[in-house]
Amino acid sequence: MRIFLAGMLMTGYLTVALFFLRFWARTRDQLFGAFAVAFALLAVQRVLLATHAATEPPVWIYVVRLLAFVIILLAIAGKNLMPAKRWK
Repeated sequence: MRIFLAGMLMTGYLTVALFFLRFWARTRDQLFGAFAVAFALLAVQRVLLATHAATEPPVWIYVVRLLAFVIILLAIAGKNLMPAKRWK
């Protein structure tokens, strides 16, 4: 059951990553690209956790999740600190 739930979460993360990747392809906005990368990393992290379902997972697997959240935070901070474009 645990592996099944991990697979469901991985599928959800990949779906969201593809959603953001589509918007990044249209707009070339770095925020969408960063979100796509972060959700892809979260999907990879879920797969790695599922492979260690019987044993205690190593700490570096959780570092992948931390990296995904850091990417999201940096993307949001970068978007908020950029100067606003002027409307003509």
